[in-house]
Amino acid sequence: MLAEIIKDTEHKMKKAIEITQQELALIRTGRASTALVEKIRIEYYGVLTPLKEIANIAVPESDMIVIQPWDKSFLGEVEKAIWKADIGLTPNNDGTVIRLPIPPLSEERRKDMVKVAKKEIESGKISIRNIRREINDQVKKLEKNGDISEDLSKDIFKKVQELTDSYVKELDEICRLKEIEIMKV
Repeated sequence: MLAEIIKDTEHKMKKAIEITQQELALIRTGRASTALVEKIRIEYYGVLTPLKEIANIAVPESDMIVIQPWDKSFLGEVEKAIWKADIGLTPNNDGTVIRLPIPPLSEERRKDMVKVAKKEIESGKISIRNIRREINDQVKKLEKNGDISEDLSKDIFKKVQELTDSYVKELDEICRLKEIEIMKV
């Protein structure tokens, strides 16, 4: 019982970390990353499709993203979708590929990006704490129903708190590294 609950808790907390890291990948750092455009959706034969599924996305230089749709007739649609996504980048369509130059971030913009990253990290921490609360509520219910002993529930509470502390610490480290990455000129 203890092992199952702890394993389930750990799995949920790892998932919360993964989701937070995916969200952080979307935050601009001053250098090109395919994550900035991969999830932009394009109307592709009547279906909203992520850009990464209809085009080759490459980063040939640290300040340039190149998007080459497999079907050239969709260049205009891709360009419109990038404009609509409002990611702060201006697409340059040359008829075969779309180039997205990444302008350098100002000091003020970098500080704003750090604030956005910290908000994402805080959301991740809240998710982890919510997982802890849910598991603790389940354990309390099990104890109340007589399914587990008071000693076992205390052991579970302790282990869950240790997991929570370690994953919150991991998020703090991820935040520190992301802040360094954003502030680097």
